[in-house]
This record gives sequence, structure tokens and C-alpha cells, in this order.
Amino acid sequence: MTSIVRPCLVLFTALTVVTGAFYPLVVTGAARLVFADEAAGSLVMKDGKAVGSSLIGQSFADPGHFWGRPSATAPAAYNAQASGGSNLGPLNPALADAVKGRIEALRAADPGNHAAVPVDLVTASASGLDPHISPAAAAWQVARVAKARHLPAEGVQKLVDQHTEQPVLGWFGEARVNVLALNLSLDAAR
Repeated sequence: MTSIVRPCLVLFTALTVVTGAFYPLVVTGAARLVFADEAAGSLVMKDGKAVGSSLIGQSFADPGHFWGRPSATAPAAYNAQASGGSNLGPLNPALADAVKGRIEALRAADPGNHAAVPVDLVTASASGLDPHISPAAAAWQVARVAKARHLPAEGVQKLVDQHTEQPVLGWFGEARVNVLALNLSLDAAR
């Protein structure tokens, strides 16, 4: 019996050390060397304090800030521990009601804006944590933000243009605007 149990215990211990300690330490160390910012959570710092992550959206409700995509995470919006979409299909009345309510809220916040509301301002992403909006969604909000901050709309649009990230290599993905980075630039411009 010991001729079977002893090799099993030795192999179990060796695999536990290799896969449970050695491999994770090597991969983590390599990630910190090659992708230092990403391995640390892609934290955005302001005055030496972390104010968010460039990879996780945040809730902005002030009219003087750009607003991101709605979050479908629970129990609170932008909960990184509960990443996931709403799982509501396009024919689900609950999704239609949520979108209608979001459109009404956006229209109430900016009653002078009669342009069509971009879809990414009223629908959550698959993760519920998307930190980006489309350039069209940012442009839709320029007048409201400029008015709330008493800034010229052209200057606010220039900031949006400066924060618009183009597709990787010109064709992977879509143009996007990181809402946190844009709002931090707006705050610095005060």
C-alpha cells in the first residue's frame, strides 16, 4: 500500500508547488516586467491618489462631466466584482423600458439637444464595466458639458478629439473615448 500512496503524495505535493506557487509567481513576475501598468490594474492617478482604472467605467452624474455607458452590474453600478451584462434580449420588454427611461433621462438633462441619442448611452456593454463611449456619444454631450462648465463648446469638443483613441493599427476595433481620462482633463482645465 505504501508503494502506491507515497508516490501519489510526492506527485501531489510536487504538482501543488509547481502549479500553485511556482507557475503563478513566474507569470505574475513576467506580467509586471512586460505589462507593468496593466498588471497593477491600469490605475489612473491624480495628485498621488488612485481615482479609478482606465479599464473600468465609473458613474458620473454631474452635468459638467461626460457620462459613460450604463452599467448592468449588480448590486451596484460599475461593480467590478460582478461583471456581466443584463442578459435581456432585444425583444424583452424590460430592455425596451430601460432604454426608453434612459433616453428620457438624457433628454431631461439636456432638453435643447434634439439629436438622436447614440445607442451606447442607453445600452450597457456585455461586461457592464466599459470605460469607453463612442466619439458620437461624446459629441452628443458636448453642449451640455460646455454649458454646465461655462466653457465654449469648441474647446470641449477639442478635448474630446484629443481623447479619441483610434482603432488599433487603424482597423482593429472602433474609435473610442475613455470617459475617466476625458473628465480628468476637463477638471484640470478649470
